Amino acid sequence: METTVQFSIPPGLTDLLEEFVVKCIQENPNDLVDFAADYFNMLRLGRKKKDSKAGKESAASKAEKKESVEDHDEVQEPPKMPARGRRRAVAAEAYNPNENDTSAKPIVHPKTDEQLQRLKKSVENILLFKSCDREQMKELLDAMFERKVSPEDEIIRQGADGDNFYVIDNGVFDVFIQKDGKEIKVHTFKDAGSFGELALMYNCPRNATIIAKSEGTIWALDQATFRRIVVGAAARKRQMYEALLENVPMLAQLQAYERMNLADALETKIFEEGQCIIRQNDEADCMYFIEQGTVRVTVSGQEISQLKKGAYFGEVALVTKNPRSASVFADGGEVKCACLNVDAFERLLGPCMDIMKRNIAHYEEQRKALGLDS
Repeated sequence: METTVQFSIPPGLTDLLEEFVVKCIQENPNDLVDFAADYFNMLRLGRKKKDSKAGKESAASKAEKKESVEDHDEVQEPPKMPARGRRRAVAAEAYNPNENDTSAKPIVHPKTDEQLQRLKKSVENILLFKSCDREQMKELLDAMFERKVSPEDEIIRQGADGDNFYVIDNGVFDVFIQKDGKEIKVHTFKDAGSFGELALMYNCPRNATIIAKSEGTIWALDQATFRRIVVGAAARKRQMYEALLENVPMLAQLQAYERMNLADALETKIFEEGQCIIRQNDEADCMYFIEQGTVRVTVSGQEISQLKKGAYFGEVALVTKNPRSASVFADGGEVKCACLNVDAFERLLGPCMDIMKRNIAHYEEQRKALGLDS
């Protein structure tokens, strides 16, 4: 007889484990336990540094901020936590993002326009896909195939080899783990979510069993394409962003691991020539680092400067918590920017706050010189 025990997944656990798994694959450490200890110690030190700067911030506001940072909709395949005592070996194939598999031919599963629209909607909030550019996303969508399921269909079985990564289009799916000889339900997906990535990233057995509880539709992606594009893109994205951030003077005082965490939090956005990136007097939700191209900065319609690759903008409103003080437009062709949202900005750029405040004073002097002081 099935035993149902209600477990709640702590907020932020899935993202925390996903980031750790990706870093393990990227770094390929010889000693996984030592690597894990160093990784989580660095996270704790970073949090302590932030807490010390927060000073008199109330406990209530701290709890609210932490919840906003850690709360995510996407739920992943629950990891099987190691038992205390005997240490288990973890076997994982190292993935080298610098080794391009030129022999791999893209897989294409034809889709109708209706299927493609449903698939795009299903994957739009998948965190693992955030590192992929437009060409990579197209290849992923081409490679994914639709699977219809019925109640009691077993999608994956704990202990089995991993073959596909799954994204839910619609339906209800229960997640079970084996504990003390019993199958225990730990989570339920309803019409959204993804699972199955850990076995593909680690090349290890499945950590949970997932069974359909209703009619539904899921999208599957094979392991080879997943590792080549998704894992590879995440690794290459970090390398690219770390190289970009190393050339930003404001970030020179950050520790290497702080820049690494900052690189992992960035998301690329592309703007066409003439497109408005931020608009004066709008509320601020992120800042930008220019990866490619040139932007034009205007105040009340008057151009005050141009910025090129390696420059950043949009931080003023995040520091002052005021509306945008200027507009910024893509200029002279396509512009590619790395975007840092407000939550990550507050969490990761505390050590740079003094520099940014000095920059704000310089901006104010520039506005006065141009007769634009408000």
